[in-house]
Amino acid sequence: MKKKERYEYNDLLKIMSMLRAPNGCPWDREQDHKSLKRYLIEEAYEVLEAIDEESPSKLCDELGDLLLQVVFHAQIAKENGKFNMDDVVHGVSAKMVNRHRHVFGDEEAETSDDVMDIWEKVKKEEKGLKTQTQVLKEVPGNLPALMRSFKVQQKAAQVGFDWDNINDAMLKVKEELNELEQAYKGGNEASIEEELGDLLFAVVNVSRFLKVQPELALTATTNKFISRFEYVESSAQNQGKQLTDMTLDEMDALWDDSKRLEREKKEC
Repeated sequence: MKKKERYEYNDLLKIMSMLRAPNGCPWDREQDHKSLKRYLIEEAYEVLEAIDEESPSKLCDELGDLLLQVVFHAQIAKENGKFNMDDVVHGVSAKMVNRHRHVFGDEEAETSDDVMDIWEKVKKEEKGLKTQTQVLKEVPGNLPALMRSFKVQQKAAQVGFDWDNINDAMLKVKEELNELEQAYKGGNEASIEEELGDLLFAVVNVSRFLKVQPELALTATTNKFISRFEYVESSAQNQGKQLTDMTLDEMDALWDDSKRLEREKKEC
C-alpha cells in the first residue's frame, strides 16, 4: 500500500489484513485475542486520560488506537472463520436500533430514566434473562471492582432492592466501619478482609446515591495525592532536604501548604 494524504476506514482494514498476512509483521501475526487483552485495556484508559485533559487532538489520536484494537480482534476472528468487521458493525447497529425503540419504534420515553428502563427491558429480552439474579451475573467480572459493585447495585435497585434514602446508606457505612474495627481488634485476617470488602461496597452505595462514579472519584483523589506529594518533595528539595531526613510533622506542614495553595487557586 502506498502512502496517502488521507486514509479512510477501508484502508485501516486493508492495513491490518496486510500486517497479519504471511509476509506481514511478525509481531502482529503472533497475536491472538488473549495476548491483545492488555492493549485493549491500556488504550481504553488512554482515551479516558485524553478526555480528562480536554485535548481534542490527543482524544482523536487515542480513539484511533482504540479503534485499531477493535479492527485487530475482528481480523483475527475473520481469519478463524468466526466473524469480520462488517459483522461487528452490523451487530452494534442492530442493537442500537432495537434498544432505542423510542426513536426507531413505537415506545415513548420522555426522560433519561425512561430510556434506561427500555434499554434494560430490551437487553433482558435479547439475552433471554428470566431473573434479576441473571441480570446481576451478566455484569462482567473483569470490570474494576468499584465499577462492578456500582453496576450490580444499580441493577439490584431496579427491582426495589435498595435503601430508601442516602441517610440509610451512610448509616450502613458507619455500621460496616464498626464491624471492620471489631474484626481488626479480633485479629482474624479472613474476617478483616471480608469486613473491608463490606465497607467498600457500602461506600460505593453512597456514591451511587450521590450519582458519583466511585472509580473516577478515587482516580481524581489519587491524582490529587500525587500532586500534593510532588509539592512536598520539591519544597523539601528547595530547602536542601530529602524526605527521608524529615520528620512527619515537617512533611505534614508542607502538605498543608499544598492544600492551601490549591484552595487559593480555586478561589482565583
